[in-house]
Amino acid sequence: MKKELFDAGKRKMYIICGICFIVLVYIVRIFTLQILDNDYKKWADSNAFLNQERHPPRGEMYDRNGKLLVYNQQTYDMMVVMRETKAFDTMAFCRILNIDPDYCRKRFSDVKNRKQNPGYSAYTPQPFLFQLGSKEYGVFRESIYKFPGFYLQNKPVRQYNYPNAAHVLGYIAKADKQDLVDDEYYTRGDYIGKTGLEKQYEPSLRGVKGVEILLRDARGRIKGSYKEGIHDRDPIHGKDLTLSLDIDLQAYGETLMENKLGSIVMIEPATGEILCMVSSPAYDPSILVGRQFGENFGKLAKDPYTPLINRALNGTYPPGSTFKPAQALVFLEEEIIQPSTVYSCYYGWPPGGGRPGCHGHPSPLNLVDAIGHSCNSYFCWGLKALLENKKYGSIENAMDRWRDLMVKQGFGYPLGVDLPNEKRGRIPNSRFYNKIYANWNPFTVISNSIGQGEIEETTLQICNLAATIANRGYYITPHVVKKIRDTTLDSIYTERKYTGIAPEHYETVVAGMRKAVTGGTSRRAYIPDTEVCGKTGTSENKGKDHSVFMAFAPKENPRVAVAVLVENAGSGASTALPIARLMMEKYLNGQIFESSAWEEERIKNTVILRNVVLPKKQYME
Repeated sequence: MKKELFDAGKRKMYIICGICFIVLVYIVRIFTLQILDNDYKKWADSNAFLNQERHPPRGEMYDRNGKLLVYNQQTYDMMVVMRETKAFDTMAFCRILNIDPDYCRKRFSDVKNRKQNPGYSAYTPQPFLFQLGSKEYGVFRESIYKFPGFYLQNKPVRQYNYPNAAHVLGYIAKADKQDLVDDEYYTRGDYIGKTGLEKQYEPSLRGVKGVEILLRDARGRIKGSYKEGIHDRDPIHGKDLTLSLDIDLQAYGETLMENKLGSIVMIEPATGEILCMVSSPAYDPSILVGRQFGENFGKLAKDPYTPLINRALNGTYPPGSTFKPAQALVFLEEEIIQPSTVYSCYYGWPPGGGRPGCHGHPSPLNLVDAIGHSCNSYFCWGLKALLENKKYGSIENAMDRWRDLMVKQGFGYPLGVDLPNEKRGRIPNSRFYNKIYANWNPFTVISNSIGQGEIEETTLQICNLAATIANRGYYITPHVVKKIRDTTLDSIYTERKYTGIAPEHYETVVAGMRKAVTGGTSRRAYIPDTEVCGKTGTSENKGKDHSVFMAFAPKENPRVAVAVLVENAGSGASTALPIARLMMEKYLNGQIFESSAWEEERIKNTVILRNVVLPKKQYME
């Protein structure tokens, strides 16, 4: 009897526990649905309201002279709320929008595919078609009542006044899955800066979204603004950018670089403002706008000459003899040599068996003449003397001190330009050589003395060296944006960065670069009534050498620094130098001298590529 009572009590306890568990499950589920899960709230809200995002126009871009470069044009995205759609005439729908029925069916499938559209909800607007033109908008607007669940949403897109500076300006494209995860500002179908200034200044350019709350009736029809729009928010226009670029100078540089691989960078030394940044091959930025974006981007991506790459920032090369002024500054600062120190040259460096080789010039030379005549032997002697100097205690310490002074001159790390994906180049230290050589000595690394070996720089870094020498020992971080509306420019683009090398050493190097123009390897850089200081470079390559040149002008109170690199074009004096001179003439004088017209025509007609590249407009067909 007791056992039966015990069993009955036990069963009763189990039943009570089971009931409590079921009640608890219901409570948790109700809490989840009503408090944590937004789907029912969305469903309820969507019955009564339609929240339409209002996209702000992106900030516009102007060049340094106030010329409008990038602006906005109104287009329309078609949105669909799947829960509200009903059977409709698909063929009529496709005719109005000029789309293929198969594409229409695919779009419906893509919208509902949670893998492709992770933010999908049948209760909220989903993007269906992008960037409808005014004509398509007008025709569809007249028939929109036939297609319940479809809505049109304003969305500005980019337009360009000039077919230039694509690598600097960048482009916008639809935000991808990672963009949506990284920043809740974006919803599917939104556009975001992907490259160039569009990416770098995205938070300033994009503005702030607004919202319009529309009221529905019981049948889901739009009845007008909710409470006369008192809860609506107007979008806030993105901030305009004033760039340091001179668009006419930029366009001229792109013309000179047609049918060539390479880059041009020009900087105003006193401010660090980039006057032009040419990367060739170039392309018209307007081809990466609108519904032809995908097709045109695919063509650019497959082009063997890689026009999407900004060679001024992303191309790294041995700088060749343009590196010699930086070497001279290190030797002087470390008291390895004096300006009067002379070294001999016999068409090459004797201790190396005539390697590296050198061209014919007077011998022996002091430092100014060595820079002027670009003597390889002089800088081999100098680097050997530095690495063997006993004051450092070891060759490793000497190499690291050499590297530190090169880094202070702007090499080995990104300069910090206000454009994304800048490459750092390479300045090796002792650890680098200890990893690849069991034993090494000055002869192992002697090619570094003339900007070869393991040295790599970008064209921007070479131009920054010219600006630093022009300033006699400091530079301001190169930048493209001169002003942001209602915003203070970051202080890194206004502060001077000193190299720690004495100004008097720069005067010696300036004299050498001036000597190169008046009677050395850079004689073709001569400009009437302007004291140009320049340095040629021939960058050895697995194929034909790269042509390199850097300069600044005038010698006193310099207004411009320039660097030009043309891939596989031979010596620095043959191609890079005349391009740089023409660019300086154009900027300093506003025009090309009549005496330079033949050189201009020669450069324009020079083809360096293996095959002639079609004009930039090829991608618009």
